[in-house]
Amino acid sequence: MFYTYIIYSKTIDKFYVGSCQDIQARLQDHLNSRSKYTKQTKDWVLKYSENFQSRAEAVRRELEIKKKKSRKHIEYLILSNSIT
Repeated sequence: MFYTYIIYSKTIDKFYVGSCQDIQARLQDHLNSRSKYTKQTKDWVLKYSENFQSRAEAVRRELEIKKKKSRKHIEYLILSNSIT
């Protein structure tokens, strides 16, 4: 199983969209400064995820979300399918 996910940092009021195979391990990477973009803070919280059968599908969905460049779209996704 592969995932597209959205995490959020309250400290910097930013969302991060990514894809991975192990969502819990990847979240730990973000929390432990192993990602260039997310190392500026350590309060990332998983807000949204979708699962896929292949890495290609997960990456395609990640890019689709990023291509919109819309915070409102990300917030809509989170509200419409909240996991927290």
